[in-house]
Amino acid sequence: MKYEQLARDIIANVGGKENVYSVVHCITRLRFKLKDTKKANTETLKNMEDVVTVMESGGQYQVVIGNHVPDVYHAVVEVGGFQNHDSVEQEEEKGSILNRFIDVISSIFTPILGVLAATGMIKGFNALFLSLGLLEESSGTYQILNATGDSLFYFFPIFLGYTASKKFRGTPFIGMAIGAALVYPTLTDVTATDPLYTLFTGTLFESPVHITFLGIPVILMTYSTSVIPIILATYFSSKVEAFMKKVIPDVVKMFLVPFLTLLVVVPLTFLLIGPIATWAGQLIGAASIAVFDLSPIIAGIFLGSLWQVFVIFGLHWGLVPVAINNLTVNGSDPILAMMFAASFAQIGAVLGVWLKTKKQKLKTLSIPAFLSGVFGVTEPAIYGITLPFKRPFVISCIAAGVGGAILGAFGTKGYIIGGLGIFGIPSYINPQEGLNLAFWGMIVSIVVAFILGFVLTYLFGGVNKGEQTEEDTSVEPGKTDVKVEENLVIASPLKGDVTPLSEISDGAFASGALGSGVAIEPTEGKLYAPVSGKISALFPTNHAIGLLTEDGAELLIHIGMDTVQLNGEHFSSHVKQGDVVEKGQLLIDFDIEAIQRAGYAVTTPVVVTNQLPFELTATKQTKLQAGDTLMQA
Repeated sequence: MKYEQLARDIIANVGGKENVYSVVHCITRLRFKLKDTKKANTETLKNMEDVVTVMESGGQYQVVIGNHVPDVYHAVVEVGGFQNHDSVEQEEEKGSILNRFIDVISSIFTPILGVLAATGMIKGFNALFLSLGLLEESSGTYQILNATGDSLFYFFPIFLGYTASKKFRGTPFIGMAIGAALVYPTLTDVTATDPLYTLFTGTLFESPVHITFLGIPVILMTYSTSVIPIILATYFSSKVEAFMKKVIPDVVKMFLVPFLTLLVVVPLTFLLIGPIATWAGQLIGAASIAVFDLSPIIAGIFLGSLWQVFVIFGLHWGLVPVAINNLTVNGSDPILAMMFAASFAQIGAVLGVWLKTKKQKLKTLSIPAFLSGVFGVTEPAIYGITLPFKRPFVISCIAAGVGGAILGAFGTKGYIIGGLGIFGIPSYINPQEGLNLAFWGMIVSIVVAFILGFVLTYLFGGVNKGEQTEEDTSVEPGKTDVKVEENLVIASPLKGDVTPLSEISDGAFASGALGSGVAIEPTEGKLYAPVSGKISALFPTNHAIGLLTEDGAELLIHIGMDTVQLNGEHFSSHVKQGDVVEKGQLLIDFDIEAIQRAGYAVTTPVVVTNQLPFELTATKQTKLQAGDTLMQA
């Protein structure tokens, strides 16, 4: 399993699996619910090679991984024995009301975000094809694509019945059955007939009654695409189910618990929960639109400029159900539309950093962060590039605020929950008017936000004025990269064959994310000091060592690929952390044949982890003796 060791390290540093209530993931991060966050080794996690950063927000301990988080999540689940995010017994949620609300919403919506975005993208592009005249509404192609795009959202109560039941510790299939009852076609067709009578005539809650249940009037609502009714119904269902499990004998629990739970909850949902929840949703929708209508421009500035801050702290989850509710009630939503320019402002800032910086490592990191941001995944850009520099992040927020103001001024609204980044563009096509002025206003907003983010960062981002990213902060106090002498010579620490760093199997080293350098395929199991200096780091397993030269250059030597899993076996160190060593001094012995028999490669990267004010040139020789020149200025 590719990420098994990473999963083990993460679980160990969140306090062990016994400290984990549950774990889920979103687009870029693992979201842990921990029994005691004080047991987590946050700084250790932040310094791990495959971890971008760690956040605590919304009652969750969030380990930011990046785009490959689904693979890491599956490894964490398998290694930790977490069958699903409710597989570990949980205590009653603690924390502020806001934290508990954010946790509930994120837990319910996170599992279906990918499919929700995918179906929204299909529906959005279908609308684009219709507007451009590429498809006709009567064509079979359009209708099948429309059915695919509508599939999840129309039957939303069924999907939410599943995820909400898991969150509330009920049986997911009972939640799905409740959701299916709410969108049952025969009941939705009943409203086309003449009503028996009308309740609350002349009031805001005037409701025609078409059917009764045991003589009690049923107020039928439109529950397809709805959110609040099914969430409240599944919460109530979980309580009823828990009660039934206590009072019903074990021998008949399998069928009597769901039988009685559905008999109680479904009628009660149609009679009481559904109508009240629907009216509440209508009030929330009307209130959010009223606030937006007071000043769309101010609303755009506020939501646009703060959206990335909301994302960092997980607070954006509070707006997701409001937006979906607006789509259900009004057919459109201006709330999430106001933030659409934010990701484009962010990638504009990243582009500014990439073109401005003189640091090759930062340039290397900026490219994948930019590409991820184009498709709306901005966490690598935020945590890896702009936030550590501070000023580019602030600039991106300002640019996003300007973009939000433009969106507000044009009255741009979203009509589906679609994709992110460029895939989100079709979400703003008006189903009736097509590519109207509001749509083109959206195009203007993202272009302006991108250009502002880029230009302001390039001119005023302070990229080359001493601001350091987190990866550069390990220089010893009093030492800075600009003091490194330009006559620096790094000797080969090993006897062996030289290999370009880009050709080795470890992606973190090969990409240059950990520093620039070369790799050596050793033919002798002895590692010597390539420079004079101080042992700044020595891993307990003795498979990796860090050295700091007197003038501040930092070197990392990692013997083999994934050899940390050997737990120190076949490695023997002759020094300890903090020792001062001379160039050519023996540092570590290792058994090449034993390591290879254990299934591990001994390819050894030698990299400079901090950025130097000059370029290092690697030797052109392919075979070296220990002590031969490996890199020099």
